[in-house]
Amino acid sequence: MSTIVLNNKKTINAWAIFDWANSAYALVISTAIFPGYFEEYTPKEITLGAITFSNSSLYSFAVSFSYIIIAILSPILSGIADSSGRRLFFLRMFTIIGSLSCTALYFFKGEPQLWLGTSAFIMATIGFAGSLVFYDSYLPLIATEDQYNRVSAKGYTYGYIGSVILLITILWMIMQPASFGIADGQLAVRIGFLMVGIWWLGFAQYTFYHLPKDIKQTFPTSVIKKGYQEIYNAWQKVNATPNVKKFLTAFFFYSSGVQTVIYLATIFAKVELGFETQELIILVLILQLVAIGGAQLFSAIGNIKGNKFSIMVMIVIWFFICFVAYFTQGKLFFYILAGFVGMVMGGIQSLSRASYSMILPERDHDTTSYFSFYDVVYKLSLVVGTFLFGIVDNITNNMRYSVLTLAVLFLISFYFMSQTTIETKKTAKI
Repeated sequence: MSTIVLNNKKTINAWAIFDWANSAYALVISTAIFPGYFEEYTPKEITLGAITFSNSSLYSFAVSFSYIIIAILSPILSGIADSSGRRLFFLRMFTIIGSLSCTALYFFKGEPQLWLGTSAFIMATIGFAGSLVFYDSYLPLIATEDQYNRVSAKGYTYGYIGSVILLITILWMIMQPASFGIADGQLAVRIGFLMVGIWWLGFAQYTFYHLPKDIKQTFPTSVIKKGYQEIYNAWQKVNATPNVKKFLTAFFFYSSGVQTVIYLATIFAKVELGFETQELIILVLILQLVAIGGAQLFSAIGNIKGNKFSIMVMIVIWFFICFVAYFTQGKLFFYILAGFVGMVMGGIQSLSRASYSMILPERDHDTTSYFSFYDVVYKLSLVVGTFLFGIVDNITNNMRYSVLTLAVLFLISFYFMSQTTIETKKTAKI
């Protein structure tokens, strides 16, 4: 059995490069380009059996379906990562699924390929989220605990830089297709999807080569049962701890709103405000740039006034973003709203995990099961948020009412967060 050298610079760089690779999906496919492309090149109404959907609600349901699958698989995947010694194998497998699905989007030209495009998007989302389970599980194998924050931040930084570079390149192609010998903007977008898949799979090879190799163990079938048993045991512990339960309830409702905005803001901008593809990409770049400073701002507020105060301020801002978006008519004002989204997007996600760590019972050292449960709550919140958005959109044929529904989710989360106690002086179990 080979010994893994902790805090090895080359290994850590290789781990961080995977974030550089797969963040291309997170930015280009899930946020900046694909949602608007899907809305533009699919029929406004889609019939499936006896049910008719708007294309924007079908997109919402595709996200919901992806994360239902992911939520079901997560406990199994976590058990595999811990028990089988096959981290690299499954990291590679989900990367191949996700990246090849992105390349398949190149063939999605419009209505004749509707179900190809929808299925490829679902598989890309599953590949992305599935790979993260195994990617995250490497952190304690390659770094000592005192280096977790630094190494994790390095991955985030690599991911941000890499995805923005690729997005700007694709934007250039879309705005100046003739300079690249491309016939039109639609083809440039499709080539962009192809580039995401190649970028993801290509850079991941460096990660696969330098990460510790698998030490294969016998795969026990009990892993499947164990994964779900761990989630059930964690639920029993949470249910017996009122403060943790209130926090997770608040987290569920505001995460439903936050993640739905991230996935569907560009479709809202395109349908309700007439944004073009180039404008959508600029919108997302503004959001990304502001997010870095916003995360630092609310982290500082949390250090001074407490994490609970900081999170509640962000929830209020999220509520007003959704409330004001309902009335927004002009593009300029929506750009300003995007700046506010960026300001609170990164901060609320980073402070949530740290705060959850702070409120766990001190005498219970089994934090792994608590965080497995936290992860499932997060994924289910995304399912509920996107599903509600799609249902309201399909019933009213007006996404502005869907956005108001998200505002209600933030109101509910504010109530439960106000009932939660977060002792910020306590050392976080990260």
